[in-house]
Amino acid sequence: MNVVGLILGGGAGSRLQPLTSERSKPAVPIAGKYRLVDIPISNCINSGIRKIFLLTQFNSVSLHQHIGTTYRFDQFSGGHVRILAAEQTPDSEGWFQGTADAVRRSMRYFTEEAVDLVVILSGDQLYRMDLQDVIKAHVAHQADLTISTKPVVRAEASSLGIMQVDEMGQIIHFAEKPDDNAQLDELRAPLYEDERYLASMGIYVFNIDVLKKLLRENNETDFGKHIIPGAISSYKVYSYIFDDYWEDIGSIRAFWTANLALTDALPSFSFYDMAAPIYTRMRYLPPSKINQCDLTRCLLSEGCIITGKRIDHAVIGLRALVGEGTEIEDSIIMGADYYEHGKVEHESGIPLGIGKNCIIKQAIIDKNARIGDGVVITPEGKPADEISDLYWMRDGIMVIPRNTVIPSGTVL
Repeated sequence: MNVVGLILGGGAGSRLQPLTSERSKPAVPIAGKYRLVDIPISNCINSGIRKIFLLTQFNSVSLHQHIGTTYRFDQFSGGHVRILAAEQTPDSEGWFQGTADAVRRSMRYFTEEAVDLVVILSGDQLYRMDLQDVIKAHVAHQADLTISTKPVVRAEASSLGIMQVDEMGQIIHFAEKPDDNAQLDELRAPLYEDERYLASMGIYVFNIDVLKKLLRENNETDFGKHIIPGAISSYKVYSYIFDDYWEDIGSIRAFWTANLALTDALPSFSFYDMAAPIYTRMRYLPPSKINQCDLTRCLLSEGCIITGKRIDHAVIGLRALVGEGTEIEDSIIMGADYYEHGKVEHESGIPLGIGKNCIIKQAIIDKNARIGDGVVITPEGKPADEISDLYWMRDGIMVIPRNTVIPSGTVL
């Protein structure tokens, strides 16, 4: 059976601003050394799906660079990760208008060879899944479309797309963000003794002929809002229940929470599972150097030089530099794309990284930031959402944008 993986690069990522000001959502770093797009690509590779297409549109340069330098399959084993960027054609001059529109307009490229099934994935979720299990369930049900769903409690159901299934697992109704109590009662999953609802994960397995027909007959632009609800009444659509860790990285709060949860002694999601590794770019960086620092509950990436006082509950990214006496707590430090090799290469005179005697709490410091000595960064006393020249407040988290320069002595 010929299966292709199709990864959706996402829209403008406005809820992840300013992290998506200069990069697409799938290119946002996670766990210090990875990119979000590494998750679905690794799930495909570990599941034996080696023909992978990535649909991109917004701020896609860094994503293209990452894909080009990371995923190179040899000519004997076969396989590829190919980028399908939005383009002008004689039939269409505009941008992708949604997930379904992107797939519709890219169809000719991933169906050049004979294809039986298309697995559609999101580029901004954190999870580990054997996609062959979904495919086997799809074939066993003789389904036209299988949707991966996750059991959630009632409080979560009102903010998600909920599937109603019968006793055989066939989806008979879909409701987008149901908030009516009577409607929620009807949508309750029959497979559980306690109250559970099956939320769509945005992971689909389509028979190729069904996908073509759906996109040809329905000109709407989005799978979740338009194509899926219409398919339920006309096709055999089944639910595949995934009862494991899954997080949609759709907001700054979700991004911050998911990253810091990785520092737990036994995290819900682990990058240390070598049976199904998460792949990323090989950078050949030196080991991190700890001159002095009290480190607890931290992920420390390669190439760092740490001379701080205390770092607690933090993710420290590639090539991060932390000066003497600095304290970091409940924060994500993304590090830098390069070293300055002893000479400050910026007109401000402030070196890359975090200076001496700084205090950083509940913050995200994007790449290549230059933070002087004695700087204080904390959301305390600030509104949950605010934008200034030096920082963004999003969901109660202070975010220092990429390449920001903060002079010594600044208190934010």
